Amino acid sequence: MKERARILVVGGGYVGMYTALRLQRRLKRELGRGEAEITVVTPDPYMTYQPFLPEAAAGAISPRHVVVPLRRVLDRCRVVIGEATAVDHAARTATVRTPATDEEATDGRRIEYDELVLAPGSVARTLPIPGLADHAIGFKTVEEAIGLRNHVLEQMDIASSTRDPGVRDAALTFVFVGGGYAGVEALGELEDMARYATRYYHNVRPEDMKWILVEASDRILPEVGEEMGRYTVTELRRRNIDVRLETRLDSCADRVAVLSDGSRFPTRTVVWTAGVKPHPVLAATDLPLNERGRLRCTAELAVEGAPHAWAAGDAAAVPDVTAGEAGRECAPNAQHALRQARVLGDNVVHSLRGEPLETYAHKYAGSVASLGLHKGVAQVYGRKLKGYPAWLMHRTYHLSRVPTFNRKARVAAEWTLAGLFKREIVSLGSLEHPRAEFELAAGGKPSHDPPHNPKGSS
Repeated sequence: MKERARILVVGGGYVGMYTALRLQRRLKRELGRGEAEITVVTPDPYMTYQPFLPEAAAGAISPRHVVVPLRRVLDRCRVVIGEATAVDHAARTATVRTPATDEEATDGRRIEYDELVLAPGSVARTLPIPGLADHAIGFKTVEEAIGLRNHVLEQMDIASSTRDPGVRDAALTFVFVGGGYAGVEALGELEDMARYATRYYHNVRPEDMKWILVEASDRILPEVGEEMGRYTVTELRRRNIDVRLETRLDSCADRVAVLSDGSRFPTRTVVWTAGVKPHPVLAATDLPLNERGRLRCTAELAVEGAPHAWAAGDAAAVPDVTAGEAGRECAPNAQHALRQARVLGDNVVHSLRGEPLETYAHKYAGSVASLGLHKGVAQVYGRKLKGYPAWLMHRTYHLSRVPTFNRKARVAAEWTLAGLFKREIVSLGSLEHPRAEFELAAGGKPSHDPPHNPKGSS
């Protein structure tokens, strides 16, 4: 190993955290002797376990148990909170914008490295739809999940307290765009929560609410197979959820959702989960990208034609060597990301020590999805499950995958307590405007606009 190896990990999500964790374990002696240094650049001081976001939105799991504090887990790494804005791999430097950048009046901080791991993940893929930026909310972060929960309960409060039928109808109409995991699971969990909450409202019944799922293709949840996808549509419609296939959202301006089939729904809730795209930082590098904007990688998770650069997860186009056909790539999902991170970490260590690299090979095992409490679908190793068994498998699988024993124990404890006591139906929407009451008391004019936070709810 060279005298000192500086390893830069861009991203603190699945791949970033697990790769850094693998590196600090494999390089424990080198780190102790000062022969290696691991720097992790991430916009948040925590990793979000996204499969638990729907349950956090429904109140089944506390938000703080859905995230893993990076400084505690990566205690041998240097964690820098900031956003990588550019990478010059030829010069082995990365430009990082930190929370202090504006205060310092600089263009950002430059970090030098010897080995680069690019794992910035993805961002929501949006379309130029009128009103989307003004009224919709995504479902990729814990802030969005909790903001959406508070928003749904607040709409039920509005509907309960108004005498205007138009206001009531708009408040109780919830439109979800996107029939993948995020959209279906978020819709299933929130509809379940809202249905339960109606028992505490004297004038809001489950049948008063309209839940609409809009999907541009002819099926939902393609990961669980066509048969389970059809079952999911039937199950959702049985719960009085309006599933509209081969339909697009054309506009949500003026708080009216206009669909491509001509339908119009006055609504105060539009949730956008229609896919993701690679992180913008990839376009600000001198590394090779494919036609979809992802990094071209080898089966060893190295960036093609760029020595000492590595990538995995949503940002990487990794060949699927188990597919049996040329040109197939690994799907950008959590199942591959977790396993790629281990191989990536090992290969960085192998490269530093001059050892042969490992090839990433994992045959897709299947998928599980929750549709609400005690409801789910699954297809694992060709076996199809639905209802309670699928829901139980969903919880068991993700409990085994959530990082650290601490989080596993806390999540298991919350599930146990939730089975013994009633659901919480409290909205804490005022958390999004914590200074409003004080500003009013101090004689100011409270702002109803959320603080400038690109990850917060709208």
